[in-house]
Formats: sequence, C-alpha cells, structure tokens
Amino acid sequence: MRAAPFDTFTQRMDALVGRESRPHRIAEVTSLHLAELLRTPEFLEERFREPGEDTYRQHLIHVHPEGRYSVVALVWLPGQATPIHDHRSWCIVGVLAGGEREERFTLRERSDERWLQPREEARYGPGDVCLLVPPDEDIHRVSNAGDGLTISLHVYGADIARWGSSINRTFDELMIRDDGDGMPVSWRAQDSGVTVD
Repeated sequence: MRAAPFDTFTQRMDALVGRESRPHRIAEVTSLHLAELLRTPEFLEERFREPGEDTYRQHLIHVHPEGRYSVVALVWLPGQATPIHDHRSWCIVGVLAGGEREERFTLRERSDERWLQPREEARYGPGDVCLLVPPDEDIHRVSNAGDGLTISLHVYGADIARWGSSINRTFDELMIRDDGDGMPVSWRAQDSGVTVD
C-alpha cells in the first residue's frame, strides 16, 4: 500500500499521534484526515476489497510502528453484520463504497436482568465518517445497508495486528427490547474483568 494519498494519510496520522494524547482530539482530527482520504477511493488496492463468504472480512492495511493506531478495511456482502460490540479504543469509520447501517444501544439493568435498549440508528454512504471514543458507552452493531458490496475504512487507536480485532466485548447474548425502565449500566466501570473476544 504505497499510493500517494494513503502515504499522506499515514504521515499525518503519525504526526498526530506523536504530538497528541487526548483520545477525543485524536478522533476529531483523524475524522478530518479520513474524510480527505475517502475522496480518492482508488488508493485502496484490489486485494483489500475482497469480501468473505460467510461474514464480513477484515483486511489489516497498516499499523503504526509503535502500535499507536491501525487502519483496517472491512468488506461486507449484503446481509453481513458485526456482532453487537464495544471497542478497545477510539474508532473512526469512513465509507469508501456502498453503505453501512449503524445501530447503537444502551445497556440497561433491573434486578438481576440486563438487556439492550435501541438508542439510535444511522446510515452512512460513500464519504461519510463517524467516530466512537470509549469509555463513552459505545455499544453498537454495523451492517451492510444495501444490496451490493460495501467497503469501509476503520482507524483504531490500537494495534490490531496484536489484538486481531478492535472488539473489546460482545453483547449478542443479551435481549434487545425497547424498555427504558431499567437503570443504564456502565459496564466498563462495573465489570472489572471484562471479557475480551
């Protein structure tokens, strides 16, 4: 991956993570850099555009030499989706082709019962960028929003080569229901032994 637009992007990212430590500020500036990169979609080589058959496919494109950030292409066929999950680090997503649907959830609890309450839904098309910064409650699910191939770029503040995934924890075992009677739960504060999937 030595296309000039991507080289420019990684140089800007290297400078950013070298001078800035605040996750929200890194995410904000990264979203601007990613939006600019998406204006030249031809930078992404064909080998990073290949889908998986049974599930979305992750292509690791670049990792900062010290693991301060990673760039990943996710490729989705119609009907493919992530599990419901949160993230290890800040995450900036930009759609290169097709469209994504994002569903965000709130974890709620009453007595000994926990469930996910739908919070909001968004759709993103080519050139659109969104961001998540833990420990804000960032539970979501992402899926292909159309009937064709979708490709999105994800920039994570973690070494994905080391971890294998940006997913911190999955929540697919919980029921989804539009019930706001329970208390919102900050799982990061309460679960000292967070399961890493």
